[in-house]
Amino acid sequence: MMPVPNLYIGEGAPELFTALPSELQDNRVDLLYVTDRVPETDDDGALTYGYGRSRSAAFGSAIVTIEPELTWDELQRVSLEQDRSTRLSLHLTSLDEHGRFPETPRPVVLINGEAQSAPAALEASRATEQLFHAEIRHRLALAPKPEIVLFVHGYNNDFENAAQTLAELWHFLGREHVPLLYTWPAGQGGASGYIYDRESGEFTVHHLKNLIRSLSGIPEIKRIHMIAHSRGTDVLSSAIRELALVARAAGETVTDKLRNSNIVLAAPDMDMDVVSQRIVAEQLGRETKNITVYTSQEDKAIGLAERMFNSVARIGRLGVDDLQAGGLLSIEKIEGMSFIDLQENTGGTGHAYFHSNPAASSDLILLMRYGLAPGAENGRPLEPIAPGFWMIKKNYPH
Repeated sequence: MMPVPNLYIGEGAPELFTALPSELQDNRVDLLYVTDRVPETDDDGALTYGYGRSRSAAFGSAIVTIEPELTWDELQRVSLEQDRSTRLSLHLTSLDEHGRFPETPRPVVLINGEAQSAPAALEASRATEQLFHAEIRHRLALAPKPEIVLFVHGYNNDFENAAQTLAELWHFLGREHVPLLYTWPAGQGGASGYIYDRESGEFTVHHLKNLIRSLSGIPEIKRIHMIAHSRGTDVLSSAIRELALVARAAGETVTDKLRNSNIVLAAPDMDMDVVSQRIVAEQLGRETKNITVYTSQEDKAIGLAERMFNSVARIGRLGVDDLQAGGLLSIEKIEGMSFIDLQENTGGTGHAYFHSNPAASSDLILLMRYGLAPGAENGRPLEPIAPGFWMIKKNYPH
């Protein structure tokens, strides 16, 4: 399990868990998942998902178990220890697929001489969406907050790794929201793995866009928190951009549909020039209101991607020194977009710091659980380093 965030350590620290229903006080974390990975079976005949691409998206329940099995009181105590007396590990123990949408693109038939989606496929899609909405409503009824935490993983992540990350984040967000894992066909590995995952990221945008659109049609959801990591940031931002363009064409904005979402791009593996066109020039921050980008110049994985693609800069390693005056001025004028820089060597590749670093995870919690804007005056004491740029200190937020 990830280290305890600094936020929960020391005198005056907020409580991690408050008013949780008994169903959520458990070492078993029940994640709702949506995936367009191809379903497979393991050696025991149990359901699993590989890195193959499926043209149909499915949803279901993924159980992640925190081991060893402890009582709820013991699990709370140990998870809050800086030097844990018991090592906590997370394991994906079961999967249960609840429903599957028809393949995309839908079959087309001629009706009165006009090409239209096949009525049977439309009806099957509606029926599956009703099942999905019913599952969401069931989980919202248990959650202390009627909000969704949607996690989109990055390059070379298999299903289990992505599920483990969301499970531990949800635990330290106080188990207050409904955790929803969107897992796409990444994780082939090998020399060509990055190229395969990059194209899988392009493949999956349509299904993620449909998921976000579906969530926006559930009025019981009061807010959607979206976290994307690494290559998943390109997947999420592409889906949101397409939704925004459709809304604009209809004379609307995407703000209301996204339920005032937090959109978090953690260690984004995205080229600066691409972002300047697809996010900045499109003014997505103005419409979505709250985009937070976590960066670190110590991120070695992003450094490798920079060299691989000959990028001038990738957003995940962007610092103030990388921008000329004109670039800083452009960022200053972007509404609802903040860059948070972790200036600390986190060891290893330094790519998973948004949950593995206790200072960075603390800021994520202050943003998502407490809804705080950057700045000490708002209770989120980031150090301002330039307009739109903030720095996380080592022992933050203390």
